[in-house]
Amino acid sequence: MKNQASTLIIPVESQVRELDAKILLSCVAAERGFPVIIGSRAFTHFQAASIPRGVYLAKSMRSLSNSMFKILRQLGHEIIAWEEEALVHPPAATYFSLRLSPLTIKNVSHVFAWGQENVDLLRQYPALPENLPIHITGNPRGDMLRSEIRPYFATEVEKLRNLYGDFILINTNFSDVNPYIPHVGLFLPTKNHLKPARLGQAGMGMSREFAEGLRDHKLAILGDFKQLIPMLEQAFPELTIVVRPHPSESYQLYHEIAAKCPRVIITNQGNVIPWLLAAKAMVHNGCTTGLEAYVLGAPAISYLATLNKYYDYDFQGLPTKLSYQCFNFQELAETLSQILRGDLGAAESQERQDLIDYYLAARDGPFACERIIDVLEAGGYNEKQPPAKPLGTYLQGQLFARLKAALTSLYMRRSGPNRQAYHDHRFPELSVVEVEQKIGRFGELLKRFNTIKVEPYAKHVFRISA
Repeated sequence: MKNQASTLIIPVESQVRELDAKILLSCVAAERGFPVIIGSRAFTHFQAASIPRGVYLAKSMRSLSNSMFKILRQLGHEIIAWEEEALVHPPAATYFSLRLSPLTIKNVSHVFAWGQENVDLLRQYPALPENLPIHITGNPRGDMLRSEIRPYFATEVEKLRNLYGDFILINTNFSDVNPYIPHVGLFLPTKNHLKPARLGQAGMGMSREFAEGLRDHKLAILGDFKQLIPMLEQAFPELTIVVRPHPSESYQLYHEIAAKCPRVIITNQGNVIPWLLAAKAMVHNGCTTGLEAYVLGAPAISYLATLNKYYDYDFQGLPTKLSYQCFNFQELAETLSQILRGDLGAAESQERQDLIDYYLAARDGPFACERIIDVLEAGGYNEKQPPAKPLGTYLQGQLFARLKAALTSLYMRRSGPNRQAYHDHRFPELSVVEVEQKIGRFGELLKRFNTIKVEPYAKHVFRISA
């Protein structure tokens, strides 16, 4: 019997943040003989029992994935992973409790690191399996920042400039205290104020004392930004103010601000990269977009009006160090004025260049996508599937996969703020034609991928092959 290549299974949680980069990875993989299944994370999980044995690419190794990882292994899939949030992380001990699980990581066959800093961090994890390979490959999201790929967004950049003229971009990341649905935040809301609120998803792994302090601090920073938005509109009447909430945030409070501010726009449309390229400047607080702006050569300001060094590990973090740091509105307004006059560009220095080199690999040479597929080929995944599990184990995986899918589907449709609305918020309807158009843009840019085909596999899920 002829060997078959492993299917590469690529789930996407946040479409605006992940999809373009993961489509590029899919094309590279398909071009090199891997059949690829890509789509909504939730709906890809619904299909786990029907997908041919292959390699599942996880974006994290949190305890929340314990049950799904176990099911995937029972079905015969292997699991490879990267840490999506590794570029902006708290001190090691806190990071380990929040983002890593001994049960989850033991099911992982390979880890792909953003850069050397990511490796140095993971090597400190006490429960790291002794023989787990960690490869410094960079990340496909890093590929999207490279000069060779930036023209992919040229049409969108022009549209944004035509639509909004000169604008300042504000990126927020307050899903801990302003979640789209309650369970995503640090604490779940409670109707009985005599009872302490239970920790939500963002608070898992934290002590209650730490979570309460972090909540209060994040609420204070959110308050700063609620004041900042109308103040910027008043101070810079010639500019539009575009606010892009984090994909996991509620938009309501921002729409309430915009209702009183005619030149404030609230949107999360599309990848952030064309917005960064089109904006005059970007304002954030410890957000990964600070790093993305630096690599793109776009001016970025970290607004630090509220600062608590115990909770503000972001103050010492990469995005803040790569940005102009402003500690009050007067400093921010003056820095913006200098940027608008052309006196300041991106916050470049040798120290910052060394820092980005430490954190982010594959900024030149082969793309991170190519390096990841090189590792899979070296492991023989392009020639054969992972070995089949014993029949009893496989049938158990089938049962649990279908049961989990049924329960998740029911939970997604319960009344009130639910996971279906949250899913559709983060992964809007996507057609085969739209995926083909994205592949076509990559193909024109890189002079490749002309044999790539896209087919529907299931709702919100696609098969990409060559």
